[in-house]
Amino acid sequence: MEKRIPLFIANWKMNKTSKDILSFVGVFKELVKGMTHSCEIVLAPAAVYLAELISVTQNTLIKVAAQNCGGSKSGAFTGEVSPLMLRDLQVAWVILGHSERRHIFKEDDSLVNLKLKAALEEDLTPVFCVGEKLEERKAKNTFAVIERQLEGLKSFSESQLRSLVIAYEPVWAIGTGENASPEQAQEVHSFIRKWLSNNISPTFANRTRILYGGSVKADNSTALMVMVDVDGLLVGGASLDPLSFSEIVRQGLNS
Repeated sequence: MEKRIPLFIANWKMNKTSKDILSFVGVFKELVKGMTHSCEIVLAPAAVYLAELISVTQNTLIKVAAQNCGGSKSGAFTGEVSPLMLRDLQVAWVILGHSERRHIFKEDDSLVNLKLKAALEEDLTPVFCVGEKLEERKAKNTFAVIERQLEGLKSFSESQLRSLVIAYEPVWAIGTGENASPEQAQEVHSFIRKWLSNNISPTFANRTRILYGGSVKADNSTALMVMVDVDGLLVGGASLDPLSFSEIVRQGLNS
């Protein structure tokens, strides 16, 4: 079986000023210096600070992601940032379909898939988010929701999707303090990997990293990362503090 490199992503959402980012990186890069050869670490700031973060991390192994992108290279789309612009800034990663984009900003599956297509055309590494709401889990519709969200991947070739990362984030566990148990996470991750195997290819499924996101903390990162199909963590609130996020990485690598 191909070894999947552990991946830890800090999604800072709409937080941190320029001063905060400089302070974070100054501390964080020293804390993870010994870990960056055994995993990948990605920081996702607000779009206005992407260039600055690229600059201050350029002599490290820390990578930078955008939290979103538009679905076109250019045009009359006020307020959007295109994948072409991200590539121009040397941003190589982008988070797509995050639950907050889907549910607060009403991005439906077709729009998320359009953004995915645009990102892939610019050779960005997409972190494609899927996950169910609490009422959907209670109604035992988790797998149906995940399958619907993954359906758009069928329109791409395996080579187009070669860099794809998938993140499972149960909406009911984001910012609530409620996290899916490691067993619940593994159940959904296993379902996703089987879907990829059946609909793209077994080889692709085996090498694709599937992250868990939803109230991740240092005290549950080891238990989550022990699960066979959990290849990394997408971290929100706990990634805002360099000590907290570095400890999540350290504990995750102890799995």
